[in-house]
Amino acid sequence: MEQLSMLYGRKTKLEFSVYPAPRISTAVVEPYNSILTTHFTLEHSDCTFMVDNEALYDICHHKLGVERPSYTVINRLISQAVSSITASLRFEGPLNVDLNEFQTNLVPYPRIHFPMTAFAPIISVDNAYHQDFSVSDITTACFEFSYQLVKCDPRLGKYMACCLLYRGDVVPKDVNAAIATMKSRDSVQFVDWCPTGFKVGINSQPPTMMPEGELAKVQRAACMLSNTTAVVEAWARLDHKFDLMYAKKAFLHWYIREGMEEEEFSEAREDLAALERDYEEVGQSF
Repeated sequence: MEQLSMLYGRKTKLEFSVYPAPRISTAVVEPYNSILTTHFTLEHSDCTFMVDNEALYDICHHKLGVERPSYTVINRLISQAVSSITASLRFEGPLNVDLNEFQTNLVPYPRIHFPMTAFAPIISVDNAYHQDFSVSDITTACFEFSYQLVKCDPRLGKYMACCLLYRGDVVPKDVNAAIATMKSRDSVQFVDWCPTGFKVGINSQPPTMMPEGELAKVQRAACMLSNTTAVVEAWARLDHKFDLMYAKKAFLHWYIREGMEEEEFSEAREDLAALERDYEEVGQSF
C-alpha cells in the first residue's frame, strides 16, 4: 500500500479488509496483525470496506442453511458485494456511481474512512421460489444486523453517510420511497451535521450467481456501504485482545526476529486508540 501511495498518489485507493471476528479466529496473532495493518491503512488507503469472518459464517448458517461453510462459499458471498460496488465500471445504469464518488460521499474526514458493508437479499436456492423481495424490502434488510458483513450493531451508533447501490429491476421512484421510509425510523440515526446522508447508485444489470452455488438468482439486489460510529465496537474488541497479549509481550519475538521493533506495536496501538476517539467525537451532537 505504501508503494502504491508513492507511485499513484492522486489515484483513489479502495480496499476490502477482512477483520478478526469476535469469537472465530484463524491465527493466534490476529490482533497484532490487524492493528499493525490498520495503522498502515490509515495512512495509505482512501477507503477501507470492512467485513469479518464471523458475520459471514452467521449469514451462511442462518440465511443459506450451510452448516459448515467452505472458503468457496464465503468468497462467493464477498464477491457479490465487491461485484455490486464495481458494477458501474462494467454495465450501464440510470444512476451509475463512479469509484471516486465512494470516497467523496462516504469519507467526511481523511481518517474516518472505514465503512461497513451489507448486502441483500441473501436467499438460498431452496427458498428462492417462496420469496420475492421488493426495493423497500432489500433497503430495509441492508439496515438490519443480520445482513451486515461486520459483527457490529448499527443501532448503537450514528450514521455519517450511506451509499446504497442497487442492481437489477429497480426504478428511482421506488428507491426514493424506500429511503424516505428508512429516514422516518428511530433505529436509523444520522449525525446532526449530515442530515441528508444518502448516496444512491442504480445499475440495470441484476447480480449473476454461480450455477452450482448456494445463493439464489434474484431480480434485484442492494449493497450498502455505511460510515457509522458503531464500528468503534469492532475497534474496542480488537484493542482488548491486543492489550491482553501485548501486556505479556506474548509472541512478540517472532516479529522482532523479522526486523520489526517493539515501538512499532505501541505506536500502532496508540494510533487505533486515536481513531476510536475520532469516531466517538464525530458522533457527538452539537
